[in-house]
Amino acid sequence: MADVVLTEVHGKVGLITINRPEALNALNNDVMDGIAKAIEGFEADDAIACMVLTGNEKAFAAGADIAYMKDFSYVQNYKSNFITRNWESIRSARKPVIAAVSGFALGGGCEVAMMCDIIYASDTAKFGQPEIKLGILPGAGGTQRLPRAVGKAKAMDLCLTARMMDAQEAERAGLVSRVFPADQLMAETLKAAATMAEFSLPVLMMVKESVNQSFESSLSQGVNFERRLFHSVFALEDQKEGMAAFVEKRKPAFKNQ
Repeated sequence: MADVVLTEVHGKVGLITINRPEALNALNNDVMDGIAKAIEGFEADDAIACMVLTGNEKAFAAGADIAYMKDFSYVQNYKSNFITRNWESIRSARKPVIAAVSGFALGGGCEVAMMCDIIYASDTAKFGQPEIKLGILPGAGGTQRLPRAVGKAKAMDLCLTARMMDAQEAERAGLVSRVFPADQLMAETLKAAATMAEFSLPVLMMVKESVNQSFESSLSQGVNFERRLFHSVFALEDQKEGMAAFVEKRKPAFKNQ
């Protein structure tokens, strides 16, 4: 059987590709374990500063594997810690993770994309949470992350009608950061990831942590969290190098220290 998750290295960027084209990249434990293992490997690799998660031109991931899930019981889900055990590895990554989405990102596929820090989409991308058609509700963050991204009204609309949202609507709503022609998506995503990877890795990680904190705290608590991180970066060699390079009108040479 072919590997259901493939990895490549592009300079300082780790590329993770879901590889179940025969099933429109439907997500099962093999896929999610593979993604978790790939993220763990890139997190531990000091040469990698950013990750990209993608599928193929037809589907980022068309959802969770229904044939795999249909006979699950409550006790089985609870005892196996279904979803939490491996899906949450994306959310817990400390380095930036970009989702590059073409084609369908539905149900669990949309939820996996939302676990990433940024979503870049091709003009063929379609997003949605159609779980209600199956007599279930989103279980990997769809009812929680989607309202935070697009607001309550649009999240309710998508979750309760099961309709799909195209890339242009997703960008207008705030779910997607940028939209590219389908044949340019990967090149543009890897270009953006390479740009991020040239910055100081400790600061990249701090920025990600601070932005995420804004969704977990009040404004005053979040600003205080940001302020303490801002103070702390003045202990980094990279801060000294970055500011010196600016004054000296040259490109900084960050050492991730």
